Amino acid sequence: MKTLLWFLIGIIGGFVAAHFLNKDPRGHDLLAEVDARIGSFTGLISDAFREQEARLGAAPVERRD
Repeated sequence: MKTLLWFLIGIIGGFVAAHFLNKDPRGHDLLAEVDARIGSFTGLISDAFREQEARLGAAPVERRD
């Protein structure tokens, strides 16, 4: 229970820190850059997933009866 409390305090503290950081113009730019990098990363992962899914979907399925 104590670990859950510390986890929640950390999450809430992170949101509060991000809120105050976003008020500062330099912090806003920093958060925008981090958001852009995360968006780029998730886009690459999504593209790779779709490519792998298409590759596996095109491959013949081996049946074991």
